[in-house]
Amino acid sequence: MNIVDLGVMPYSEALAVQLECHERVRQGEEDTLFLVEHPPVITFGRHGGEENLLLGRAELAARGVEIVKTDRGGNITCHFPGQLVAYPVFRVGKRTNGLHGFVRTLEEIVIRSAAAFGVEAARWEGRPGVWIGNRKLCSLGMCVRHWVSFHGFALNVGNDLSLFSAITLCGLHDAEATSLSRECGDDSLSMQEVKDVCTREFQTLFADPPVAPC
Repeated sequence: MNIVDLGVMPYSEALAVQLECHERVRQGEEDTLFLVEHPPVITFGRHGGEENLLLGRAELAARGVEIVKTDRGGNITCHFPGQLVAYPVFRVGKRTNGLHGFVRTLEEIVIRSAAAFGVEAARWEGRPGVWIGNRKLCSLGMCVRHWVSFHGFALNVGNDLSLFSAITLCGLHDAEATSLSRECGDDSLSMQEVKDVCTREFQTLFADPPVAPC
């Protein structure tokens, strides 16, 4: 796979990069993984989420927070510097047992990455993403067109999770946000180190060549 680090990039720009790549992958180019951090932004999934916005749009705009409606799955979430967002533009086929298997593989990448830093995380059946009890470490929302994925997951790395106070996380009143730094008690956790570990797990779990769906 190609691995592209976009650094810090506005959400809309990163989406445009994904869509351009999506067409190339659909036409036969190599799968591509984008890694990125976004300036503060709150996004709604294709099934809604605005009802879970706790602050007004004017107040958020004054704070420099963008609001975007997207076509990914899932409800409301937010992105910010200190959060690693991974966008796999991959062919979804037999190698991942379809979309369900693809999502579980992404969750497994995060679970293994967290374990590399001494953090024990897990799935919560019926609630996509990766959890530590009721604390959500990673949100996940996908879109698949023509059997090629885009969007992806957002893994909280740094300690500053203040933007989550503007939303009801994923519309779940019993959930709260956490991060790798908080869970492992290490304020000096390096974003680059987390990127390296996640990249290694992507390469391990998506090692086989893609197989076209039936």
